[in-house]
Amino acid sequence: MRANTEIQTGIQPGLRFAALLDRNGGCRDLDWDGVRAWRPADGFLWIHLERDDPATALWLRNESDVDPLVALALLAEDSRPRVEDVDDALLVVLRGVNVDDASGEPELVPIHIWADSQRVISLRDKAHQLNALRSIRLALLTGKGPRTPGGLVAQIAERIVEHLEIVLDTLEDRVGTLEEECLEEIDGPAVRGRLAQTRRQTVKLRRYLGPQRDALYRIQHDDASWLSDEARLRLREVTDKVIRHIEDLDALRDRATILHEDLSSQISERIASTSNRLTAVAALLLPPSLVAGLLGANVGGVPGSNDPFAFWEVCLIIALMLPALWLLLRRMRWL
Repeated sequence: MRANTEIQTGIQPGLRFAALLDRNGGCRDLDWDGVRAWRPADGFLWIHLERDDPATALWLRNESDVDPLVALALLAEDSRPRVEDVDDALLVVLRGVNVDDASGEPELVPIHIWADSQRVISLRDKAHQLNALRSIRLALLTGKGPRTPGGLVAQIAERIVEHLEIVLDTLEDRVGTLEEECLEEIDGPAVRGRLAQTRRQTVKLRRYLGPQRDALYRIQHDDASWLSDEARLRLREVTDKVIRHIEDLDALRDRATILHEDLSSQISERIASTSNRLTAVAALLLPPSLVAGLLGANVGGVPGSNDPFAFWEVCLIIALMLPALWLLLRRMRWL
């Protein structure tokens, strides 16, 4: 099945797939020749390209019939979520989320979209996969895909948010596990490392979800003629989900911050406890050390120098001094 979902880039450089939608939920595949021969009268076209492939840049600039400034924006490295309206068309930059199979880390994948009433052009980097688009492609192949330009844009936004829910659930489970370990006072470099990693991921996702919420809100309220009421309603639901996800990320960030403070407090308490013990030991040994230092001075007049029992007498004095000092430190609550 996967071999049918994308045209191999070795045969069609820069072209992931091109689908001529029949407006009944299905599609017909096109290659580069079919894309070049397409005319608006043939039907609605969805072209998915590799942004960083030279063939894509060549086609966008010379054969796509889009404005040169639009082509430049579609090929730009900048991928911060945003929306620009150009006449009756939209330039959309969103961020999808994938989970890396090797590391298990969430990966932010930029997707650039140019949409009008006759055509949608989407681009992503060659090195990244975007499962959200693959699922829409599979739905089209089974006759259950979008039927209108607005429906396609809305489904892309929906799928991106759906994959984000999986990442957020994983982060929430991870924070819950860290909270349990913190309550059990399980500490170590591994726990602190996982906590720092979770905080970085939360901040990274939150950084892009804010602009993505604003971008989806702009699409929803744009006056493009090809955005149907149904598409606007679906986009409103997607925007509401993104808002809830932002709130969840804020809560996760606060929980991770509290956990970090708790772990820091535990470490500080352990350091303070160890320092108190060392201070108490030093306080116990200080008077005997002072006595030993005075009696060991290499000067005349040291008492007991001619007494054969002087050493044992000093040992007895120190032995009696230590319990007295211990009781004194206990009374002062140093021990």
